[in-house]
Amino acid sequence: MGALDGRVAIITGAGRGIGREHALLFAAEGAKVVVNDLGGAVDGSGDDRSPAEQVVAEIETMGGQAITNADDVADWDGAKRLIDAAVEAFGDLHILVNNAGILRDRVLINMTEEDWDSVIHVHLKGHFSPTRHAAAYWREQTKAGHEVKASVINTSSTSGLLGNPGQSNYGAAKAGIAAFTVICAQELGRYGVRVNAIAPAARTRMTESTPGLSDAVAAPQDAAQFDVWDPANISPLVAYLAVEDCPATGRVFFVQGGTVRSFQNWTMTDALEKSDRWTVAELQAEMPKLGA
Repeated sequence: MGALDGRVAIITGAGRGIGREHALLFAAEGAKVVVNDLGGAVDGSGDDRSPAEQVVAEIETMGGQAITNADDVADWDGAKRLIDAAVEAFGDLHILVNNAGILRDRVLINMTEEDWDSVIHVHLKGHFSPTRHAAAYWREQTKAGHEVKASVINTSSTSGLLGNPGQSNYGAAKAGIAAFTVICAQELGRYGVRVNAIAPAARTRMTESTPGLSDAVAAPQDAAQFDVWDPANISPLVAYLAVEDCPATGRVFFVQGGTVRSFQNWTMTDALEKSDRWTVAELQAEMPKLGA
């Protein structure tokens, strides 16, 4: 018996890297998997369907069930087709893992409009569109009297939650995904849908192309040493968040190697108070005390 027996999952960006590991583990735990991937390069260019097909072949070899899907998750109609594909192939949908993304790193002064728009589009709209169509499906299931125990797992990043120079576009998108997660959890609970996010740290095409990270994420020379950057380390947490009886919702978790940590939302701390409007001169004197 697997932890995800009988559950149907869509995993976007599942042809390579972390998404591939999600798909393989989900299948090993009994889920029926829709492997979505456009097969593009790290910057979003190109189109290669073979990685997704290879993942499906691996799942079928292990005795699991999976299909490929090459719809663009950031396209409104494509995202609808993705949700429909899962229901048509497997009769239902229980899990949506939004994982697809691209990188176009530049320091702000060198970033182009296209660099900004493309990254925001793929990450933010690529999370919104599938989630919106999946939510509509689950709402209709609830209205029809069916019990829904669904899970959405989004993919944020420390680049957005903690900041990283050279990634203002990617970081802004990933911070937006964290906020999107919290709000969706507040809205969709009434339909039996839980929504969480992860901020993973692992060796992928993205991290290997990030300045200053390529050496740090390399696999250890000693095969006996635990590889904290192995992308397979990320997937057990995602599978846990996808199980039917997982209680977590509206949460964002950091995960790397054997470490799982809970992120705290933006929180107000120290305060300055007075019973009247502040003047600029007063604030010049008092503001340095705030959070000192």
